[in-house]
Amino acid sequence: MDALAKDRTLIGNIGSDAEGLIKPTREEAMEAVRTLLAWAGDDPRREGLLDTPKRVVEAFGEWFQGYGQDPAVELSRTFEDVQGYDDMVMLRGIEVESHCEHHMAPFIGKAYVAYMPTNRVVGLSKLARVVEIYAKRLQTQETMTQQIVDAINESLDPAGVAVMIDAEHQCMSTRGVHHRHVSTITTRFTGLFKTNQALQDRFLALANPR
Repeated sequence: MDALAKDRTLIGNIGSDAEGLIKPTREEAMEAVRTLLAWAGDDPRREGLLDTPKRVVEAFGEWFQGYGQDPAVELSRTFEDVQGYDDMVMLRGIEVESHCEHHMAPFIGKAYVAYMPTNRVVGLSKLARVVEIYAKRLQTQETMTQQIVDAINESLDPAGVAVMIDAEHQCMSTRGVHHRHVSTITTRFTGLFKTNQALQDRFLALANPR
């Protein structure tokens, strides 16, 4: 087996449809970047671009590290001693840095996540980690909103979950229609947040992205 073939691995991404695909080697990924540089009209051999393929591959490794992480693991350690607490638990202003799956352009904004605990809670940082894991994948904002809700529902079995994401998409601001400062808001409510309008209104008032 040659070195390139030896370096290849099967892709078995958590929550993706990529199982069974062969992951290219690092060198193959770098060569793909050189091809794109040449296609764009530049010379990948010139001094200023010699290290660009390496930097791009390293950046991709950071931007898309969520494929190798499992939100269920983050939410697996829960605490049952809630001392009778039965009201909303909410995190506001979680940083969202993701890339749209249509153009691989960044979209950046904030997430607002809340749940109504039943008999257990999870560490607050774990909710932020769930958002981060899904953000570090190629995404649509609508899908990511749903994925965050599903992960919390499945792991914590709460009485309700509310998620709102407010983000600006560079695939809209830097190409196509070229409209800057346009915000996209997506929401998803389950359980009490869906059936209790007063609770939903309180969540939205506390989120207050503007």
